[in-house]
Amino acid sequence: MRIDNLRKKTNLHVHLSAGVYPARKKVICMTEIKLKKGEPVDRALRRLKKKVDREGTLKVVRSHRHFEKPSEKRRRKEKVARFYAMLTARYADL
Repeated sequence: MRIDNLRKKTNLHVHLSAGVYPARKKVICMTEIKLKKGEPVDRALRRLKKKVDREGTLKVVRSHRHFEKPSEKRRRKEKVARFYAMLTARYADL
């Protein structure tokens, strides 16, 4: 049964959401979108994915999958800094 048919029969509002539930903290970050009237679920799901991507929710979840040593974290940040320094040097004389 499609969600559209289910929504018509039960007269419920469908909320698509994705959240981060940190283990040690009591803070709950919930990303939520509300379906507009007559909007296909596929389009709403695409909006949710874009919103989650912009907020960096998945990045945080993936980074907390395993422990990252402080030296690894420092090395990763230095690599990003080198990359941005290379970009600014490349386009500085434009």
